[in-house]
Amino acid sequence: MFSGEYYNSIDSKYRLIVPAKFRDELGRKCYITKSNDNCLYLFTLEEWERHARELMALPTGSAEARIRIRKFTANAVEVEVDSQYRITIPQKLRELVSIQKEVVTVGFINKIEIWSREEYERIMQLPDNGEYEYV
Repeated sequence: MFSGEYYNSIDSKYRLIVPAKFRDELGRKCYITKSNDNCLYLFTLEEWERHARELMALPTGSAEARIRIRKFTANAVEVEVDSQYRITIPQKLRELVSIQKEVVTVGFINKIEIWSREEYERIMQLPDNGEYEYV
């Protein structure tokens, strides 16, 4: 399971160093896609396949289901972790979530979130309305 937050930056070739704590579990091949929030999700290959099976079980006769599947898979890209534990973030995905240079990677249990630092700090300032209880 992924947890923790790590501040980093992407280099001039748009590569992000995967935090050491995430490396073993992430593996060498993974999937990156846009989330429902204004960030990217980075999935292990196994978690991506599990999620894909859930999407395949949706009723494709439903317009809502087709839209959900399309939004999730249209921006998905398989990426490889190189020998220096970097991934390249595709231009389209960087643009969709306004990633320039400074990023925050956040462990989100079964996946990793990649945020622009500015957006992450903004979202973390939003008030907690008490809707959820922390265990």
